[in-house]
Amino acid sequence: MESDAGLIEATGLSKVYEMPGESLRVLAGVDLRVRAGETVAVVGPSGSGKTTLLNLLGALDHPTSGTITIGGRDIGGFSREEAAAFRNRSLGFIFQHHHLLPQCSVLENVLVPRLAGGWEEAPGETEERARSLLGEVGLQDRLGHFPYQISGGERLRTAVARALVNRPGLVLADEPTGSLDAGTTGRIADLLVEMNRKTGVTLVVVTHNAGLAERMDSYYELRNGKLERKER
Repeated sequence: MESDAGLIEATGLSKVYEMPGESLRVLAGVDLRVRAGETVAVVGPSGSGKTTLLNLLGALDHPTSGTITIGGRDIGGFSREEAAAFRNRSLGFIFQHHHLLPQCSVLENVLVPRLAGGWEEAPGETEERARSLLGEVGLQDRLGHFPYQISGGERLRTAVARALVNRPGLVLADEPTGSLDAGTTGRIADLLVEMNRKTGVTLVVVTHNAGLAERMDSYYELRNGKLERKER
């Protein structure tokens, strides 16, 4: 797909959660277009629907109405199996609490996406790339450490390497620096920008941190179910 056609095209996205006696509308007609290789931040108050939007873009949930195409594919029409295969092969995820497996080493955690299957390359190739990625994020001396033995910033860097191990076209990050101090947040922002520059991966970041948001190419605010682009 040509980059000027847009890697992500989301049109008229609405999400309504039905609960006993009431309906909760979280998104109300959201439109978002993200070019291939672009970095995008989405900010907004707690409960504004930022994580819901990210879940829709990541094929973890379905919109109540509206459409999403990524790389020209309509992800809203995927079956559960197709959505799982799409996430494993085409997307990378970075979460606020990292979701590292405590019983696995740093290297093993980066290799976890391979366990889902569907990989065409030999295991040795994946491990070689995982080791290289961990070197790029400064963890070449932590490969055998377990999550409890490394700092919060190092756990996040492990999560960044894990998100890149399948060579995705798109990385989705949900409050990646939410639990970090200002100094570590700045270093992670540098890492994310460098990751985009080196690999050309498209990056969509949900964040409360204005400093991190300002580092992205485009900056949106989600409020009252609506998404508005903010001018610099």
